Amino acid sequence: EFILLGLSDTRELQVFFFTFFLLAYAMVLLGNLLIIVTVRTDPKLSSPMYFLLCNLSFIDICCTSVTSPRMLVDLLSQRKAIAFEDCIAQLFFLHFVGTSQMFLLTAMAYDRYTAICKPLHYTAIMSRRVCWALVLACWAGGLLHSIVHTLLTIQLPFCGPNKINNYFCDVPPVIQLACTDIYVTERLIASNSCLVSLLCFSALVTSYVFILVTIRVRFTEGHWKALSTCASHAMVVTLFFAPCIFSYLLSFSTFPSNKPVCMIYTVFSPAMNPLIYTLRNNEVKVSMWKLWKRCR
Repeated sequence: EFILLGLSDTRELQVFFFTFFLLAYAMVLLGNLLIIVTVRTDPKLSSPMYFLLCNLSFIDICCTSVTSPRMLVDLLSQRKAIAFEDCIAQLFFLHFVGTSQMFLLTAMAYDRYTAICKPLHYTAIMSRRVCWALVLACWAGGLLHSIVHTLLTIQLPFCGPNKINNYFCDVPPVIQLACTDIYVTERLIASNSCLVSLLCFSALVTSYVFILVTIRVRFTEGHWKALSTCASHAMVVTLFFAPCIFSYLLSFSTFPSNKPVCMIYTVFSPAMNPLIYTLRNNEVKVSMWKLWKRCR
């Protein structure tokens, strides 16, 4: 088994963190479920953009549910032990849904590129069949990436230290406990993460370059509306990509403890996404208001 050191040893701080992260977790669940229900019940929100947004909300729920429940339990526990099998399972599902979200954000950027740069062909290009294919490809890519990370981790021998300086099991702190030289494993894991991150980031940057060029050449009211949704998407991408790149592309030994950074993509980003997309999107706000009036 491993021992999770958690966020703090002070009892007062543990109670504070428990209350804070319980509210944050409830916000993630309620906010993202509200988006899913709103999109599913309003026929006006049947475009590919909202279909992908609905899937993003589902992934946000999955991502934070991998770490938050365990963290909340440990904050009230004296001994924060986790079995080896449970630790590997948490590591696997965290990378599964996290990488799937990275691919989905890239697919959403492609959707915005198609809507702005190829508006006359948008319906044909982003058909329902294509949307489902993109979503399934995102999950498949996340699964493959997670399998590689997990296999590289479980093949290491663990026979000595068992204290993980974090509140959940992740690749960098876990492999540091291996009873062998992990230089090659670190390089392989970093290369795997680097490949996925660079591919997604390159696709995102390319799509936004084409979007900005198109808007500069011909700017209409419709383009302004599309650009507003791009701004929301860019904020979500920044909240998710920046901490992930910091955690996995930099040397693992340089930053042995990055708990504040981990909180961004496991708790704060899933909690902020519903606010970003609802506060900046009038269609979603109107649909939510209609849903509220029907439920009263």
